[in-house]
Amino acid sequence: MTEAFVEIDVEIVARTERAVLVHTGNKEEAAWLHLAQIEVNATGFEGIHKITMPEWLATKEGLV
Repeated sequence: MTEAFVEIDVEIVARTERAVLVHTGNKEEAAWLHLAQIEVNATGFEGIHKITMPEWLATKEGLV
């Protein structure tokens, strides 16, 4: 069985060596994501990044 992944556009609010704090439009619902579990890519839009992560993680953190 293969793991499902999702791509989500987010704003990164804070960053540490091991994690990023992101939200999809509502800063009140920001979530910390471990960099070891995600891939972060620029979108070409200032402040917006595309995050690829396992679908289970996106659901758990309320990002989908």
